[in-house]
This record gives sequence, structure tokens and C-alpha cells, in this order.
Amino acid sequence: MKKLSLRSAGLGLAAPVGALIFALLLCALILVITGHSPVEVVDQMVKSVQRPRTVANSLNSATTYYLSAVAVAIGFKMRLFNIGVDGQYRLAAMMAAAVGGASFMGSLPSFLRILMTIVVAMLVGAVWAGIAGFLKVTRGVSEVISTIMLNAIATAVVAYLLNPARLAVSVAGSNNIGTAPITEGGQVPGFDYPGSSSKIFGLIFLAVLVGFLYWFMLNRTRFGFDLKATGLSESAAVASGVNVKKMIVASMLLSGGAAGLVGMPQLLGASHSYALDFPSGLGFTGIAIALLGRNHPVGMAFAALLWGFLDQASNVLDISGVPKEIVVIMQGVIVLSVVIAYELVRRYRLRLEQREVGKALGTTKTPAEVSA
Repeated sequence: MKKLSLRSAGLGLAAPVGALIFALLLCALILVITGHSPVEVVDQMVKSVQRPRTVANSLNSATTYYLSAVAVAIGFKMRLFNIGVDGQYRLAAMMAAAVGGASFMGSLPSFLRILMTIVVAMLVGAVWAGIAGFLKVTRGVSEVISTIMLNAIATAVVAYLLNPARLAVSVAGSNNIGTAPITEGGQVPGFDYPGSSSKIFGLIFLAVLVGFLYWFMLNRTRFGFDLKATGLSESAAVASGVNVKKMIVASMLLSGGAAGLVGMPQLLGASHSYALDFPSGLGFTGIAIALLGRNHPVGMAFAALLWGFLDQASNVLDISGVPKEIVVIMQGVIVLSVVIAYELVRRYRLRLEQREVGKALGTTKTPAEVSA
């Protein structure tokens, strides 16, 4: 069994490494077919990562991506596919921005203003995701369908409220509109990065805290054990006394709460208001990063950093004459390769375990054989 565990650990390491090597080779082939030199592209990407501005922007992108991935991963652990993270974080960011920029907030201490803004975002995200959980346990509606529809509804709600007659104000000298700006007391200052004009989001520590809490919940709490048990086998969880319906709703609420945090680093660290140009699509990126990181807090951190770097590298490649869409293709190839690799490793590991069990049964003597 010790030999089997060592072999299993080796397979676990070989899966992502082999998948990345395969993805790089396939990306190189794509570059050759499109008439670009893989060596020059790699050289441009290596040079870009040496620039302080690229490093700072990559860390900022990775911060939001990581929060999005954790929100998705909470659902994945329960075998729930929360596709609604994108709508949850956008609606949460807009409502949090409206509260954070409200006039009554100006008289509150800075720490309390920031805390209230973050809490509002988490509550809005949790409530929006909780609708899908409630529909699933009461009416059997698939969370995939309900979260997709809730994304569309969230988009419509944001468009309705983001109006000068409601929660928005016009930006002077621009066609852009957004919520009232959050004043300095409600902002989270960033950190200077040597050689870069871009600052690293101060809420990067929030992402670290969320990752730790995610790990602690799954591995050190009864709730986390029940969550994983329900995801692995619902019937076994029911037999052990777990209320599956309660776990579904709780998981969706937690996933939505984490989704509400996705827009906070950008809102409190850079934008300071929710406007038409607020970043979108982060929820769908979180799905890819959760898959790439295998829902593990450390794995998702590395995947988020890789994604953030590739996003910044795309701008450099575009300037160099290489279409930035190549990077999108690379990201897709990497995710697909890793998912396939892990599935192949899972099947091979299962075959090894069956073989070892068969050998053990074949060498075990029955009581009759022992007495003989």
C-alpha cells in the first residue's frame, strides 16, 4: 500500500506538469500555423514578466481571479455548478458601491465604512446565489439553469439601477455613468511596487484570508466535512444524518458571499465607483481557474497567478504584432489539457487500486486454508 501511495503521489504531480508541457507544445504548434515564431513569443512574454508594471497588474488580476475561483470551488465541492458568480459579483459590487458612496457614510470612521461596504457586497452576493439554492431544494430546479437566468436578471437590474435618476451620477466630460464616488475614507489604499506606477491592491490580503478560511472550513470543521461528504455521496451523507437540502442552501449562500467579494479589490482599490466600464466576466474566469487548481486553495492561487500573467502578456504581444487572441487560445488549451490529464490520472489510479486490491485478496488465506 505504501508503494501504491507513492505512485499515486507521483501521478498527482505528473498530471499538471504533463498537461502544461502538452499545452505549451500545442500552443507552439498554433503559433507556427498562424505564422508566428514561438521563440519570439516566449521571449516577449519573458521580457514582459520582468517589467514591474506587469508584475503589479498581474498580482491585481490574480487577486480578483482567486476570489472568483474560491466562490466557484465552494459549489464544486458540493457538486453544485454555480455559473452565476458573474452576476452575483456585479450586482454586489454595484450595491456596495452605492452604499459606500452614500452621503451618510462620510461621518463614519474609515474602518467601519470599508467593513460596511464589504459586508453589503457579501450579503447581496449571498442572497442572489441563495435564490438558486432555494429553487433547487424546493422545486428541484437545476442550479445551472437558475444561475444562468439569474445572471441575465442581474444584468438587467444593474442596467436599471445604473441610471442618473436612480443610483448613478453622470461623470463630467464623459459619456460614462456610475455610482457616487467613494471618498478617501472609504477606500483601501494600495501598496507601491518598486519601478511601477501601478499599485498592488490593498485587499490582496483579503484574498489570502479567504483562501485560508476556505481551507480551514473544508479541513478543520464539521460543516466542511459534511459539505465534502455530501458532494462525494449524497446517499451516504443522508445515512450519516446530514441534511442535504440544508447543505445545498448553505453552500450556495457561502459561494455567493465569496462571489460578492470579487469586485471589492477593484472597487475599493482603484475604481472607487461602479460604472459602465467596471470589469466583467470575472465569474467565468473563476470557473476555469477552479478547474485548473483542482479546487485546492494553493492550486487555485498558482492558477490565478498564471492567468493574471497571461492576461498582461496579451497586451505586450498585441503591441509586438501577435494577436492577443492567441493568449485566449493558450488559456483554453491549458485548462482543457489539465482537465483531461487529471481525468486520465484518476482512471489510471483507480485501475491501480483495483489491481492492488485484487493482489491482496489473491494472497490472503481463508480460515479453512489456515487450518489445513
